[in-house]
Amino acid sequence: MPDRAPQPVERQLPTEESTHLVALVRDIIQREIAPRAAEEEEASHFPRELFRLLSASGLLGLPYDAALGGGDQPYEVYLQVLEELAAARLTVGLGASVHTLACHALAGYGSKEQQAEHLPAMLSGGLLGAYCLSEPASGSDAASLRTKAVRDGDDWVITGTKAWITHGGIADFYTVLARTGGEGARGITAFLVPGDAPGLHAAAPEKKMGMKGSPTAQLHFDGVRVAGDRRLGDEGQGFAIALSALDSGRLGIAACAIGLAQAALDEAVGYATGRRQFGRPIADFQGLRFLLADMATRIEAGRSLYLAAARLRDAGRPFSQQAAMAKLFCTDAAMAVTVDAVQVLGGYGYTTDFPAERYMREAKVLQIVEGTNQIQRLVIARHLAGPETR
Repeated sequence: MPDRAPQPVERQLPTEESTHLVALVRDIIQREIAPRAAEEEEASHFPRELFRLLSASGLLGLPYDAALGGGDQPYEVYLQVLEELAAARLTVGLGASVHTLACHALAGYGSKEQQAEHLPAMLSGGLLGAYCLSEPASGSDAASLRTKAVRDGDDWVITGTKAWITHGGIADFYTVLARTGGEGARGITAFLVPGDAPGLHAAAPEKKMGMKGSPTAQLHFDGVRVAGDRRLGDEGQGFAIALSALDSGRLGIAACAIGLAQAALDEAVGYATGRRQFGRPIADFQGLRFLLADMATRIEAGRSLYLAAARLRDAGRPFSQQAAMAKLFCTDAAMAVTVDAVQVLGGYGYTTDFPAERYMREAKVLQIVEGTNQIQRLVIARHLAGPETR
């Protein structure tokens, strides 16, 4: 029987530099990520040293200015790097996406002095970031957050609790949204908080269905004092900053979802061409061939959708609606593809001896993070029909 080992995705990259970049990523994956992914996920191990390697290799600041430590890469390239990382291990791909999200407020809204002081270490100095918007009682309704920041001389004092924080308790810095004014979106301001700030404590990590290697925890701010020069943007501008970050972050989740789906498809194809029943490979049976074809089509459609949105962003054009569409479609596709991959493997797919069951468990969270898929549908509908009538 011919070898049906998975082939690398054929990527349409804009420059020779970006082609070399993807080759570097694939080399790191082969040497440092793939061999230990299953074992480390099962052990709930977060690969902190790997993220230092990614940072030193220039892979944690790809879409940001090279003069400040970034990679000067378009989103079209950055997202394909995320897809490669997520296909090898979702904890790594999603972690890189979250770190990039955590840098967004400073890179986009910080002063030149703030950027020069903090961004080089954040983008390529080995640091790891986290993004703090959600709270125990405000997830989808983020504008109702209750964490407060109160002026005290030249400083701000932050009190409250953030929830569902990826890298909570291990991050070196947090981009935090807190209420500095009245109710609603206009009373929210963004801050850059050091990970070792006195009064900042992380709860025990959540016990999750998947993504066990990626710590997710509540963060408690017990009178955390933040210097005035760590406020990002104008006072009251925080919610607009958060929405801007989420538009870009949703593209990161879409790319991670397609990476995960691609890994599941590769596993299913490899199994189906090697498993024999009734005297021939099960891939010969039409019902299963059609299943594989549908899986591949969903992946290709999702990849095209997130890349089209990325190219809009790179061109400086509005892309919020397309980002929501990409996040919605790609994460739903990942859920469908991973479920089908388990079906292709049959009983073996339900065991931990094969990665298909892990892929299925991991896919579910992508339909929830950075705006549930129900919220994405609301965003898309508002672009089409305007705000809901009150």
